[in-house]
Amino acid sequence: MMNDLSILWQNKDFVANAYGLNGALGLLLVLAIVDLALKGWALWRAARMSKKWWFIALLVVNSMGIFPTIFLIFTNDQYAKAVKKR
Repeated sequence: MMNDLSILWQNKDFVANAYGLNGALGLLLVLAIVDLALKGWALWRAARMSKKWWFIALLVVNSMGIFPTIFLIFTNDQYAKAVKKR
C-alpha cells in the first residue's frame, strides 16, 4: 500500500505546478480559517441571542463566510442592547 501512495508523493510538485495549485492552496487555507472563525462567532452569537432558526441556517449553509458576516452585521445593535441589559 505504501508503495502505491509513494508514487503520488513523488509527483506532488508536478501535479501542483500543472494545475497551478501552489498559490491557491495557501489562499484556500486562509479562506477556510476565516470562514471557520466567522461561522463560529456567528453561531455563538445566535445561540446567546436564542435565535434557533438563525443557528440552524448558519450551521447548514456553507457560504465561505458571507452568510455569517451578514448575520453578524445585522444583529450587532440588537446584540449590544442585549449585553447591556445583563
